[in-house]
Amino acid sequence: MFQFTPRLTFVQILEKNKPGAVAWVTGNSAHPQLSGLVKFYDTPYGGVLTEAEIFGLPNIEEPSSSDFYAMHIHQHGDCSGSFEHTGEHYNPTGAPHPEHAGDLIPLLGNQGYAWTAFYDKRFSINDIIGKSVVIHSGKDDFTTQPSGNSGSKIGCGEIRAEH
Repeated sequence: MFQFTPRLTFVQILEKNKPGAVAWVTGNSAHPQLSGLVKFYDTPYGGVLTEAEIFGLPNIEEPSSSDFYAMHIHQHGDCSGSFEHTGEHYNPTGAPHPEHAGDLIPLLGNQGYAWTAFYDKRFSINDIIGKSVVIHSGKDDFTTQPSGNSGSKIGCGEIRAEH
């Protein structure tokens, strides 16, 4: 029996729609090989469908390796220098970690490459324009306040509206 689910809509959105916003992520001086694109799509269910494809994560040199890397939305879109101007996690409701809007699912890097897609109703595209997507050197422990003890910022991209 065929049952229509949101997943089918999400697949169509990823295949046929233009994102409402994107973040071109680049690495810092210690991780110049890191790059990728994070796309944000509106959905008919409210919320945002997010797709991320990242290359050059630190485990690229380790054959058959996999590692988790935290990915968050930060308050500011300033990715200059070593990303020290991105501010804290985006947290419009003052929620504890990991329940605030800036906490995204972790990236699973397989020999330097990660791809993921997920749905989130804690923010809209308009809410995050001008903020940044930040990739951290370690995994988020989902416990430590306020940011999950996820390590240094190794990648950053300003979230910009797509026209």
